[in-house]
Amino acid sequence: MLALPGEDGAIIAGGQSLLPLLNFRLAAPSCLIDIGRLDELRRIVEGDGYIEIGGLVRHCELAASAVIGEAFPLLHQAIGHIAHPGVRHRGTLGGSLAMADPAGELGACCLALEGRMSLQSVRGQRWVGAEDFFTGIYETALAGDEILTAVRLPRRGPGGIQIFKEVARRRGDFALAGLALVAGANLSNPRLALLGVADRPVLAARTMALLREDGSAMGSAVDRAVAQIGKEVDPAQDPAYPPAYRRHLVQVLLRRTLAELSP
Repeated sequence: MLALPGEDGAIIAGGQSLLPLLNFRLAAPSCLIDIGRLDELRRIVEGDGYIEIGGLVRHCELAASAVIGEAFPLLHQAIGHIAHPGVRHRGTLGGSLAMADPAGELGACCLALEGRMSLQSVRGQRWVGAEDFFTGIYETALAGDEILTAVRLPRRGPGGIQIFKEVARRRGDFALAGLALVAGANLSNPRLALLGVADRPVLAARTMALLREDGSAMGSAVDRAVAQIGKEVDPAQDPAYPPAYRRHLVQVLLRRTLAELSP
């Protein structure tokens, strides 16, 4: 249906992103294509070294999954920050990622966890890494005739670190700033994804390199990492929350995160 010439259809599943756009007249598709009954896209499948999550898996189903909780506690932590129970019982993983809200929790988590997205159309299937999937504010690598059908996350080794933190005016509000840290034991191979401070979820590459070099969450190493992330973050102008404020929030969140790791 998406590939039909002359059509301007929009996919609807949970509707938690699309319906507000329709209500505010910010979107006016020629038709809605409801994929909510495609049970093939509601599965969580364990593969060889990875777990694949269908695009229609709802937030509440992720939160209730013992498989996800054991392999990716980062997702369980993040889902508790998403809106409220009504949204979490309707919203889907694929819908959240396709919306590409810069303050979205799940996009930053997939980036930190080195996720890959399955994009499908009548032309076939292709896999796109999270670092290439998010291209700008509310923009992704999805073509107009493609659907995000699944997310594949590689399993982590034993003894790893997964921490999610964010700051919002109220629990469930859009994040003013947030971070997702994934690393091996002793902060090896850290991946630090940020949300709410750019036009998309981003990796704090220079801070990651510093954490990798120091390999410590104590004393001066923490101070160096906090100072570095302050230099690395460049939030957009916002009359309500100036860039310096969001930059400060990211520094506070990183310090709190590293404090949890110190003995």
